[in-house]
Amino acid sequence: MPLVLGVDSSTRSTKVEVRDADTGALVATGRSPHPTTTPPRSEQSPSTWWTALLEAIRQTGEREIAAISVAGQQHGMVITDEAGAVLRPAKLWDDTESAPEAAQLVKQFGAERWASSVGVVPSAAITVTKLAWLSRHERAVFDRIGRIMLPHDWLTFRLTGRVVTDRGEASGTGYWSPRQGQWRPDILRRLDSSVGESGWLERLPRVLGPAERADWLAAPVHELVGLRGRPIVSAGTGDNMAASLGVGLRPHQTCMSLGTSGTVFTVSDTAVADASGAVAGYADATGNFLPLVSTDNATNVTATVARLLGVDEDALGELALAAEPGGGGTVMLPYFDGERTPDRPDATGVLHGLRSDASREQVARAAFEGVICSLLDGADAMDAAGVRLSDTPIRLVGAGSRSIAYRQILADLAQRPVMTIEGDDHVATGACVQATAALAGVNPSEVIDVWELGDGEVTEPSDLDADAVRQAFAEVRDA
Repeated sequence: MPLVLGVDSSTRSTKVEVRDADTGALVATGRSPHPTTTPPRSEQSPSTWWTALLEAIRQTGEREIAAISVAGQQHGMVITDEAGAVLRPAKLWDDTESAPEAAQLVKQFGAERWASSVGVVPSAAITVTKLAWLSRHERAVFDRIGRIMLPHDWLTFRLTGRVVTDRGEASGTGYWSPRQGQWRPDILRRLDSSVGESGWLERLPRVLGPAERADWLAAPVHELVGLRGRPIVSAGTGDNMAASLGVGLRPHQTCMSLGTSGTVFTVSDTAVADASGAVAGYADATGNFLPLVSTDNATNVTATVARLLGVDEDALGELALAAEPGGGGTVMLPYFDGERTPDRPDATGVLHGLRSDASREQVARAAFEGVICSLLDGADAMDAAGVRLSDTPIRLVGAGSRSIAYRQILADLAQRPVMTIEGDDHVATGACVQATAALAGVNPSEVIDVWELGDGEVTEPSDLDADAVRQAFAEVRDA
């Protein structure tokens, strides 16, 4: 029974799963926290990820591991010198200090050209804007760049000594083309023209295919990690790409994730270029593409409203389900912590339609409906960008998927069944899928089929006027 280890290195913690490579059965888990960060400056020392990884592996109690895969938070910027020494703390995806540089890059290059060239329109989250910030604010560090890595790249480098990545992770940088399948050093030359395109390519990881291996676990590392053998290490990938594997997402199925932030994504067989910037045209970890919409606000909204009403989140869900759809005209815009969009750079939450007979139930309902309407706006943006979505049940994951209210209200407003996918950490599960694929030399999609991933409890929609609720939300949003 070969065992594989999947790593989810997120903003908040490192979580690992050990699974049976033959069946996908969960064998053990481990978890270790990361230091907290507070935007606009959101930075962490990569060494803390390494320490957390060692501790999480130790907690599993498993030592006979055949393959490892690391999935990590996308977009983070890890800068090293030519010898591989980290030059400064890593800027994370939610660091917003590069917002002025993002706006300047879009102005210089044009949104349509960015979307068609690299699949994304720069925002403060995207790696290329963080490099532009570094060039402007820390020039001495910028001039010492030997390697540019993302968080999962750096952890794979620590495990193997190889500077590699995969196409999914590369597609979130803003200087790799999903359509062409190659780095765009001409874009990096805009940040520093003194370095030629070949010079920039030398600073970037080698992009591996879906079933390729980075290398064996380096000999000096395997005893430090505490493993008896020398497992192979896969290419690794970004957290969203790993989540797609972990939920067993098939082409054109819709998946929504409800965490502190929210995402809507699907697997597509064609590259997506959305000049509005709403849809990120990523690649995935199987050789296909992963168009994705992200919102800054999801379960943080309902957690905040629960606190304001003096109830826990389960009780807030009960209040919401006791109210009529539409909350009697009460509408909440869920932009509590802003939205990373050009037309809403400083957005805040709005509660609209209050009257003297307003009830706690109506306010609770408005909170859930606001989050769901925002996610459904994301699905509409994908449709407008030409992304084909099937009418199969919406796959729902994330902490919010455990809420009966979220499940029912999503089904009601989408007027589609909602399937809550089993499992607690789909990113780590997806990393296990990728590790197994590298071990067997097959595409990760084949492992998904063997493990029969993607099942769960189905919530059916109620018979109500969903269009009226969404229209009321849209009117307040547009105003």
